[in-house]
Amino acid sequence: MPSIKRHKFKLSSEQLLEMLYWLKLIRSFDERLSILVRQGLVRSGVYSGIGQEAIVVGTCYGLRTEDYICPLHRDLGTFLIKGVPAGVMMAQMYGKATGLSKGRDSALHSGVPELGIFGNTSMLGANAPVGAGLALTFKLEQSDNIVLVYFGEGASNTGDVHEAMNFAAVHKLPLVFICENNIYSYSTPIEKSMAIEDVADRADAYGFDGVAINGNDVLAVYQATQGAIARARAGEGPTLVECKTYRWHGHSEHDKPFYRTADEEAVWKSRDPLPTFTSYLRGQGVLTDDILQGIDQRIRTEIDAAVAFAESSPEPSPEDAATDLYA
Repeated sequence: MPSIKRHKFKLSSEQLLEMLYWLKLIRSFDERLSILVRQGLVRSGVYSGIGQEAIVVGTCYGLRTEDYICPLHRDLGTFLIKGVPAGVMMAQMYGKATGLSKGRDSALHSGVPELGIFGNTSMLGANAPVGAGLALTFKLEQSDNIVLVYFGEGASNTGDVHEAMNFAAVHKLPLVFICENNIYSYSTPIEKSMAIEDVADRADAYGFDGVAINGNDVLAVYQATQGAIARARAGEGPTLVECKTYRWHGHSEHDKPFYRTADEEAVWKSRDPLPTFTSYLRGQGVLTDDILQGIDQRIRTEIDAAVAFAESSPEPSPEDAATDLYA
């Protein structure tokens, strides 16, 4: 069985700082959304990805526009790093006419084909067969584009995910399965839904490589994903990358996570991917106080502008209710 390429994929100082920018932008976007939800200004359901940013950045950084992603409801950051402007994404959350769905749907179901983003559905895990279909198309077209499919550890128990893994293995599809294992399926802890410790072990049953990594370490996620992508582009088939992490908020902003303990939350927050990566960059001599202040100021400006754009955007027009509908 071929294994993930273990050699290091080198990153320049500029690329490392760019990864820090994305981590901080995505965190700031989610934090502002949480505030806007409490103010009653956001109409979409919000499923915060705070705490899981390293997975978004580590998997999406360096993707081509033509490479497809099938993200989860908690992965709004994948839209940003794939090229959707923060203002458009914020307008989507407000349900405004300038959002991706033009005010017709929540953020969770929007996609951007020209940027290689397939919209998620409310049935978690159902995007895996779709990703397999996209990957089959790339193989039939003899292109070297690849597909990333995201799902949680709970969805890894569904038939859709297993059927997609089997199909991808049989046809050696250019597909990377990204499992965001945050140890809770809504309120169900992982030990109540799985008898194995690592979701990655399931890859072996289908005949391809799987690896479990620290999902809060952006460089570990990047290296594992790049190895899997290299295999996929070379025609060596799929890989399962399991990223172990933790969501800081409840399943959604309306969920009070009474099923967790304060001690458990404190342990995981001590593993926050942002200060961990910041300290690493300082240690490498890549990051200075001036650079960090510049990044933070840039992000404050961009988030403020995104909110202002959303708030000043027009409401959906009743006359356009049937536009872009197909039956």
